[in-house]
Amino acid sequence: MANPLWIFILFVATALFFDYINGFHDTANSIATTVLTGALSIPKALMLAAALNFTGAFLDKAVATTIGKGIVDPHTVTLSVIFSALLGAIAWNLITWWKGLPSSSSHALIGGIVGAVVARYGFGVFHPSGLKLIIAALLLSPLMGLVVGHLFMTAIGWIFRHFRPSALNHYFKFFQILSASAMALAHGANDAQKTMGLITMALASAGFLPGFEVPLWVVAACATAMALGTAAGGWRIIKTVDRQVLSLQPVHGFAAETSGAGVIFLATALGAPVSTTHVISSAIMGVGSAQRLSGVRWNVAKQIVFAWMLTLPISALFAGTASWLFHFIP
Repeated sequence: MANPLWIFILFVATALFFDYINGFHDTANSIATTVLTGALSIPKALMLAAALNFTGAFLDKAVATTIGKGIVDPHTVTLSVIFSALLGAIAWNLITWWKGLPSSSSHALIGGIVGAVVARYGFGVFHPSGLKLIIAALLLSPLMGLVVGHLFMTAIGWIFRHFRPSALNHYFKFFQILSASAMALAHGANDAQKTMGLITMALASAGFLPGFEVPLWVVAACATAMALGTAAGGWRIIKTVDRQVLSLQPVHGFAAETSGAGVIFLATALGAPVSTTHVISSAIMGVGSAQRLSGVRWNVAKQIVFAWMLTLPISALFAGTASWLFHFIP
């Protein structure tokens, strides 16, 4: 029988690796529009995003609680099952990063948890209310990003209708630094909490915690791993989200980032884990559609949506397979 402490140490290291992957996989979420519109250079944008991702991780713990005990009681699942969930999410994240597709780390993690638990215990151990909250948030948040992005860009266009485009974009280059900062802070507040929740779930499952309370060292470790991953960057995905989906100007970047950050902050306050990738990508599409429908390259958008649709089932399949293979581990 394997030593539970040894398994737990390996699990924490792997979870922090996932957070690191999440950081560079989702770098595009907060800095892509800023870089591609020329508001910031790549090094400056990466450092800004890394610092604010780190800061955002300390803002709240509601999402971590939803992930850690809202889907399933951590005391009813084993460490190997939680480990399998993590491995399924990592596998899909690496595949989509290599292909340059902006798939969702959140979807991958949720799919991993569901797949690993179902493979070992079936559907009876899930908390229906928690699953409903998560599914609703994951489905509705991209729609909100699209609608808010469209409306916000429409409002900006009307308010500044008498400005020359060159003058408008000159000013919005500076405003976009603020909107990118908000997006990076929102990303850290929502995404880093998912790994915090998983590690705390493992702590409770292994008997290291009597209840469910995210320790400060877990917050700090996850914040650091995500910040380091963000600093490492994800230029492949940046190019797919922005340059191929929509030709952006600073005003578009400001509208998309502000809209996306608003939706993510709202979800975080509600304790709802959302895909920051989905939200910012849909906000960019909403901003583009406010200008003209032909301004969005819908063929590339369809490829991205296809990757989103694959994420939940494939990460669940990977995690379920790992859970079945590891069934001999307590």
